[in-house]
Amino acid sequence: MPYLLGIDGGTESLRAALFDPRGRPVAFASSAYPTRFPRPGWAEQDPGDWWRALGEATRRVLRGSGVSPDEVLALALDTTSCSVVALDARGEPVRPALIWMDVRSGEQAARIAACGDPALRVNGYGPVSAEWMAPKALWLLENERANFDAAVTLCEYQDYLNLHLTGRLTASLNNTSIRWHYDRSRGGFQTGLYRAVGLEEALARFPHEVVPMGEMIGGLTRRASEHLGLRAGTPVVQGGADAFVAMPGLGVVEPGSLAFITGSSHLHLGLSDRELSARGMWGSYPDAVVPGLHVVEGGQTSTGSVVAWLRRLLGEGASYEELGERASALPPGADGLVVLEHFQGNRTPHTDPDSRGVISGLTLAHTPAHLFRAVLEGVAYGTEDVLSAMRAGGYEPRRVVVCGGATRSELWLQIHADVSGLPLELTEVPDAPALGSAVLAAVGAGEYASIPEAARAMVRSARTVEPDAERHVRYRELLDAYRETYRALAPTLHRQAAVAREGTLPEPETAPA
Repeated sequence: MPYLLGIDGGTESLRAALFDPRGRPVAFASSAYPTRFPRPGWAEQDPGDWWRALGEATRRVLRGSGVSPDEVLALALDTTSCSVVALDARGEPVRPALIWMDVRSGEQAARIAACGDPALRVNGYGPVSAEWMAPKALWLLENERANFDAAVTLCEYQDYLNLHLTGRLTASLNNTSIRWHYDRSRGGFQTGLYRAVGLEEALARFPHEVVPMGEMIGGLTRRASEHLGLRAGTPVVQGGADAFVAMPGLGVVEPGSLAFITGSSHLHLGLSDRELSARGMWGSYPDAVVPGLHVVEGGQTSTGSVVAWLRRLLGEGASYEELGERASALPPGADGLVVLEHFQGNRTPHTDPDSRGVISGLTLAHTPAHLFRAVLEGVAYGTEDVLSAMRAGGYEPRRVVVCGGATRSELWLQIHADVSGLPLELTEVPDAPALGSAVLAAVGAGEYASIPEAARAMVRSARTVEPDAERHVRYRELLDAYRETYRALAPTLHRQAAVAREGTLPEPETAPA
């Protein structure tokens, strides 16, 4: 039997997974790597660690499964997006990679947003994120000119691994569309934007070939085959950003479907049959996942990470299971507590990096279970804020498929369903990015004719969490208090963030409308 190898390159580790052509999982293996934080807001990784982890995880999954290297039909990778690498002429990094969470280029991002170029429409006419490719490239140009000049190539985690696997330098149509201001329907890279901000030299360093997800890049080189323990010539298929590759891994391949990817942060990725741009959501990105369809995007920066923060704060004696059991007995609204989950800022709908977390309504009667429930509800309110912005922008989610950390909590799943009023569908394979990579590998190897065809064959629904109508009505009332918390406190939160960052107190600002 042929098998498909899906590689999921995450923030903390790389995961290798084997699937059969029907999407049934065979084996998983992982290899971790470190992240370094040289300064506040900086986050770097050594690309050599990614290459090491890829070899280790692939060899482990083969050993653990008993699958022969000759039985692996093809492989594809998803990786973190906007983990930017500067490579020399040999394809080796000239400095550590600025990974996605590195936001040192905030000032460059603000200048790019201020240029007003029409290409900025993809982020809903809002601020440009410091996570993205252009701000990071501009930071390198302005602050590390020697490293910038030494770089022949500026690319991503994904591109670095594919180069070393096949010897061919490509960029993913997915990554370039969502984070590089690339629009295939308008001629590719939006050169006017890059010229306007002085980044012509960066454009010249980008990969010249942009390949859609699911198309073959090439076969494994002899060096790569020996490193991974696979046969030389094994097809390597173009992947993309981890969350976006999770979309076919969840079976989200039709207009109106939305992938709800939960974890330390939440992502909300929907498909539309028309171009959409609006304040409060990012996109739309044409052809970024399925040819002919547009992706709309929302995101919450800190979600599961806030839950983990609270459990750590409560001490080792506080287990998720016990907190969840006690919180389940409490009414919606946690007896008057409201949590604003902006602990690391807000991605959408406000795109406000200087917003911060808030817990309001505390009394001496509140318990750890109240706090736990209020955090779960606060994150769910933030999700509904994202969905509301999408609806206002013209995208109406009709089917929501969820994966990730929140699926391990029945209480949290139910709260999300109750707040949004939407059923949440779960699939048989929880590791949607790895399965999505296997879907792409199957398409590139010719097992299926298209990404939608492969996803329909390889992804199966497991169950659905239905919303409770009565609790939904109650949560609609409570949602107003969550929204008012941000509107009322945003100026204060911004001033506090500035003090923490710079040690100075800025002039007061007015509250957002």
